[in-house]
Amino acid sequence: MQTATYTMSALFEQLGLESSDAAIDAFVQQHQLSHNTLLKCASFWSKAQRQFIDESWHEDSDWCELIDQLNRLLHPN
Repeated sequence: MQTATYTMSALFEQLGLESSDAAIDAFVQQHQLSHNTLLKCASFWSKAQRQFIDESWHEDSDWCELIDQLNRLLHPN
């Protein structure tokens, strides 16, 4: 039985973004969100990316944990 590997790189690939460690770090630094901006509502997502994030969260998909991690990375403390 084959199991999928869910990594931050895989999430970025799923979103159609460059997925190298350096690209992920740069994306996080360039796309910090205010504390009251929902991840799915960020202006930098395409409609398809926004839909993927929203559906993944609502369906409690295998991507949820990584989307939560990305959410924490994009919201400053």
